[in-house]
Amino acid sequence: MRLPSMSQPFLLAPIAECAPGPPGAQVRLAVMGARGVGKSAMIVRFLTKRFIGDYEPDTGNLYSRLVRLEGDHVAVQIQDTPGSVQVQEDCVQVLDSLSRCVKWAEGFLLVYSITDYSSYQSVRPLYQHVRKVHPDARTPIIIVGNKADLLHARQVQTKEGLQLANELGSLFLEISTSDDSQGVCDVFQYLCKEVSKLQHASSTDRRRSSIIPRPKSPNMQDLKRRFKQALSPKVK
Repeated sequence: MRLPSMSQPFLLAPIAECAPGPPGAQVRLAVMGARGVGKSAMIVRFLTKRFIGDYEPDTGNLYSRLVRLEGDHVAVQIQDTPGSVQVQEDCVQVLDSLSRCVKWAEGFLLVYSITDYSSYQSVRPLYQHVRKVHPDARTPIIIVGNKADLLHARQVQTKEGLQLANELGSLFLEISTSDDSQGVCDVFQYLCKEVSKLQHASSTDRRRSSIIPRPKSPNMQDLKRRFKQALSPKVK
């Protein structure tokens, strides 16, 4: 059942930002997709557990909160990106601000609406754009089919989402932001964990590369042999 839209656009009061932490203590996420797929609603649902159906389009808000992740509090920043994405012949035209966001973020949710086939078509070029900026295959990208409660208006079948995700080597989930708060939380929690793992691995690699190799210990038997040779009388 489609939820009735509000008579006037509703903007959620800004979510208070968390106190800045030490370098590397923040997880930076970006939620990307075409206009109207529910990006803002997903973010607010995760951070506040509330569902709000109407938002002013293309605000591009940055949300910052302390989130509990496996017993620890992690500073999570989530960029709600503009939905002005044009897809033409498998090419994507994105705003400069969106490109900057891709460079900034460490983990990505690529969202489409199951009720809008054109939003599904924008996922592949968006994915390619992210991989172009982040060629490291470990950078986590999750494809999300939103509005799974609107089955009567479905234009994108579940198997199409799975097929696309398999081709791109990405995780795929269908969720309903309006009906399933836990499903939304699971998506963000999983992405946070994957980014944290990548941060830890990168930190370990940097520490290893900064260690100066220890010189090999001299062969003591060889040194003794050479010392004896130096002291022994020369044979005429």
